[in-house]
Amino acid sequence: MHEKLKIWNSSTSWQDAEALWEKGAQEACEKKSIKRLSTLPFMPGIAEKHLLFKSLLYLIKHDTHSLFPRYVFKHPFKYAARWLFSLAKKKSHTREGDFFFYNLRSVEDFQKELLAQDALLVVGFSYCHKPFECPSGRFTDHCQHDAEHPVCRQCFIGKAMHALPQKEYYFPLFIPTVHYIGEKMFELSERFPRKKIFFLITACEMTLEMFGSWGNMLGLRGIGVRLDGRICNTMKAFELSERGIKPGLTVVLEPTQKRMLDII
Repeated sequence: MHEKLKIWNSSTSWQDAEALWEKGAQEACEKKSIKRLSTLPFMPGIAEKHLLFKSLLYLIKHDTHSLFPRYVFKHPFKYAARWLFSLAKKKSHTREGDFFFYNLRSVEDFQKELLAQDALLVVGFSYCHKPFECPSGRFTDHCQHDAEHPVCRQCFIGKAMHALPQKEYYFPLFIPTVHYIGEKMFELSERFPRKKIFFLITACEMTLEMFGSWGNMLGLRGIGVRLDGRICNTMKAFELSERGIKPGLTVVLEPTQKRMLDII
């Protein structure tokens, strides 16, 4: 992670730091505004059926990094039992607005769990709500979040990255594909076998629904944050997005941004 912007430090209140960030964002916008959604489209979160079967088929068909042989098949009974247990539940998650809770009941539970010595937190951002002008590229796992760059300064991801505490148990990720985030979670599980992994990750509603049981299979706990805007709500749109073909822009709604930042 880049060096934290000086305004977010122990001698500055959160309110003052956020106000200073927003002042810089407004100045950058006045010089050259990034492209935004002119109107928020009304799109159903999911326009697809049989997501469980389609998620399994998709993961196997596109497993180019051999995640199943490298990780799942090493502990087949453990992972199969967790996956089946998740399937036996009515839902892989509970929902409160734009927050999807996996193996947790509330934000308060989440924050309480993160205080434990053995907790690791993955904070993930789907690439589709990077700005079109992102200097690191949109369909990549990179993010320079440079506070002096006018695009980064207007980007919610840039703001969240600078607000995020610089601690050894925080792992920020910028997610181009579902296999990418799966591989990173497996890697962290093997790298820190004694740690409990939690996540706060943005994604479209269909993705949060489709892959919830796979997260439960890994024994993960956390919050999926629903994206709005030009979301993927069909398998065709999802598969194109996984190849970097995403002409639309997704967004985290402002009230949801505030809830994410409150957690951070």
